[in-house]
Amino acid sequence: MIVNTVGFETLVKREIVRTFSIINQVIWPPVIQTLLYVFIFGFGLGSRINTVNGVPYAQFLIPGLIMLQLIDQTYSESSSSVFQGRFMNSIQELLIAPLSAIEIVLGYVVAGVVRAIFIALLITGLGAVLVHAYPTNWSLYVLTIVLVAVLFSSLGIIFGLMAEKFDHIAVLTTFFITPLVFVGGVFTSLQLLPRVLQTVSLGNPMFYMIDVFRHSYIGTGDVSLGLSLAVVTALAAGAFGAALRMVAVGFKLRM
Repeated sequence: MIVNTVGFETLVKREIVRTFSIINQVIWPPVIQTLLYVFIFGFGLGSRINTVNGVPYAQFLIPGLIMLQLIDQTYSESSSSVFQGRFMNSIQELLIAPLSAIEIVLGYVVAGVVRAIFIALLITGLGAVLVHAYPTNWSLYVLTIVLVAVLFSSLGIIFGLMAEKFDHIAVLTTFFITPLVFVGGVFTSLQLLPRVLQTVSLGNPMFYMIDVFRHSYIGTGDVSLGLSLAVVTALAAGAFGAALRMVAVGFKLRM
């Protein structure tokens, strides 16, 4: 099989350039939102809570805030890029290049991973300066970011292909991603919830993403690291496989 490395690299570079060309929409909003969350919840609420899972509340909060922003930005950028390409018919260039299905999907996903790592490092720097929160396991830190970026970049491709108008892209964010992330352990530990809500939270996929990432910071979580990592890996693999299949069959690509 001949790999179109030039086409693949061009797609990745195009997506990265696109990100930094709209930096006021993609990069600064998550940074500013994180600052607000830290000041309101970390310093305000944190002054009334001694520790959570053995660490100060503000330090407990940081990994959840990073994951909150990564999930939202990775999905929204990937989905809007794919949909915009379909809407403007520029996505036809990828088919003419020619790029294989795996090269197209990997192009969007790799760009999503680069974007996610950049945003994560910015917010990690804020956490280090403001509340002295640092990752203790950098390998797990990077692995989690990559898996989550693969998952939501792939979901972005899927919904970018399925959407008939821009409003359809927001359906997943409005009704699923945002609610599930906010109740997925960003602001509180599972141990502080009533037993019924603890059981419900275990069915929330966002909980495992936040939990495994928190392991990279404080070395512990609400469930075992192996379980959280297995769930996130399975979700990422499933979403990537679905996106690859849709692109391979030309789902809404060939008009």
